[in-house]
Amino acid sequence: MILLEINNRIIEETLTVKYKNALARLKPESIDVTVADFDGVLFHITNVNGDKTKVRVSISLKFYKQLEEHGADELLKRVYGPLLTEPETGYNVSILLDLENISDDWEDVVKKVGLLKRNCFASVFERYFRLQEDGDVSHKRAVINYRQDETLYVEAQEDRVTVVFSTVFRHEDDMVIGKVFMQELKEGRRASHTAPQVLFSHKEPPLELVDTDARVYVHSRMRAKAGELLKVLNRARPQSTTRPTERKTISGRTFVRRD
Repeated sequence: MILLEINNRIIEETLTVKYKNALARLKPESIDVTVADFDGVLFHITNVNGDKTKVRVSISLKFYKQLEEHGADELLKRVYGPLLTEPETGYNVSILLDLENISDDWEDVVKKVGLLKRNCFASVFERYFRLQEDGDVSHKRAVINYRQDETLYVEAQEDRVTVVFSTVFRHEDDMVIGKVFMQELKEGRRASHTAPQVLFSHKEPPLELVDTDARVYVHSRMRAKAGELLKVLNRARPQSTTRPTERKTISGRTFVRRD
């Protein structure tokens, strides 16, 4: 199984170049880079007030307010400490790096900044893992709308923490590919008995979501939509406006020509 990296490699490579150039006493250059990540997440790397030695990395998550409810701010303060700065306008979290005061562990700093998105998400899981460990399962489940029509549910139970991803596949091909990936995750326990159990369904939501508004993939709805599109296409076909004309051959036989 191929696992996606949890860090942002572009962020790490960009900052690594900045630090190495600074350590080599090279003249600092201005930077203004926007990086689009998965889930509609945006990163912005720029200088502050035109100072090329001050590099600010900001992140924008449309669902950050939901993460705040589960301790995102507290976790980020613990991980990044004095690196945190006033969030840039239009962004949720900003980190400020000073290229004039480089610490010996700058490579670790680069890795931490590359994990900024991961650490924002981690607050939800950390909280519910702790609730389960303490036996406090009375809290309602966390609901994170991390993408349009896709929702993450996290709930602490007596013997486990259950995580449910609700996803809507808009095309038949996507649904087939999705089932292949889910089957691969489901069979992961064969390779490692310590791997978490993975279950999936593509028609009805799992029992954990019976009292929620979780959206499901409905095949009949897709068929109906396709039918509507076909009707529109049929109505859009150009119709012939030329009237049939009657003609005669040399022998006197009559035929009708339609253009």
